[in-house]
Amino acid sequence: MCSNASSAVDRVTGALDELAAEPVEELAGPALIERLGPLLAVLNRVGAEVARTVRRCEVVGASEHDGKATMASWLRGHARLPAGSANQLVKAGRALEQLPAVAEAASAGALPVEAVAAVAPVVEPGNLAAAAEQGVDVGEVDRLLAGIAATRPHAELRQVVAHYLARLDPDGPEPDPTESRRLAWTRHDDGSVAGRFELDAIGGEKLLAAVESILQASRPAGDDRTRAQRQGDALVQLCDNALATGSLPTLRGHKPQVVVTIPLEDLVDPATGPAAARTGFGAEISAARARWLACDGQITRVVMGPGGVPLEMGRSTRLFPPHIRRAAELRDRHCVFAGCDAPAWWCDTHHLDEWMADNGRTDLQNSALVCERHHTKVHHGFRIERGPAGRWHTYRPDGTEILIGEPFLLLS
Repeated sequence: MCSNASSAVDRVTGALDELAAEPVEELAGPALIERLGPLLAVLNRVGAEVARTVRRCEVVGASEHDGKATMASWLRGHARLPAGSANQLVKAGRALEQLPAVAEAASAGALPVEAVAAVAPVVEPGNLAAAAEQGVDVGEVDRLLAGIAATRPHAELRQVVAHYLARLDPDGPEPDPTESRRLAWTRHDDGSVAGRFELDAIGGEKLLAAVESILQASRPAGDDRTRAQRQGDALVQLCDNALATGSLPTLRGHKPQVVVTIPLEDLVDPATGPAAARTGFGAEISAARARWLACDGQITRVVMGPGGVPLEMGRSTRLFPPHIRRAAELRDRHCVFAGCDAPAWWCDTHHLDEWMADNGRTDLQNSALVCERHHTKVHHGFRIERGPAGRWHTYRPDGTEILIGEPFLLLS
């Protein structure tokens, strides 16, 4: 049996070698699409065989052969799969074993592994027991799900499965939504953060509504960001708004705020100064980034003694006092960067002439409202200035002005 399996895999490998040798660069769009369809079906069939084999490994405890407790951990360690993909294969294997119609469709190449994993909760022991108590024909459910998975979008399949599971226990206790909420992140060496989260339906709706409101309200002309990038900016803007209100719970005895420590010489030096400053949570950022944050922040002078012991703490100085900030809001009304209409409450108060490097004044004439995205731009080569007539102008790093076309006029 092992010999037969090996020879079959060898034949598949040989066919894949032939496919890899084909010069796809010479194919046009229609020919590429024609080639892609059968390849996806083959991918689905191979995925089904992998999931079926993973399930058999799970049944016989094959992972113990390599000292692994579960097949999920074996897949993470030996196949170098991410945790989500490994768990997906395990779930798909269990589903294939108990849902013959789904297994047949997957074996024919009609279903990807992701679809098989999506229906796997149907055959979890508790759900099978609930179905038996209510006289549900799981075989019929199997056939219906196989048809939906093969013909409908993946999101619709997940909705159908969720609806089925909800109907299994319509009178059961309402689950605590907080039990399904997760948020985890990892800090990288450069201070950037990556993570993942899971929210219940209501929690997810709140997040989507909040992010979407900011995303739709900030659509400047010429914006070439992807939706994912705009959603990321919107999430940061949510944090900015919450921090700016001063209503968040105290953190370590103080109102939560972004804290950056930087030597004075690096703060006043116009050079970029990589890794010159450190944030409150330990990330290292450049002096240029710290100067950008200082535009609309508080600066506290700290004199350090031997061994890094603070000897003197000066008073915090708010760069733009509230009355100047309010005057700038009344004058500018929104971000002044060309083509941007981000509202004033999303904006920082930017020094046109830098407070530290250029001895810029902290007054209305030297201030401008700019949103976070464009505040970054003006600290990386772009320039904004206010003309004698009170009109704002935006210039690219090459000195050319960003001009916004006149509005379309309706012909009478």
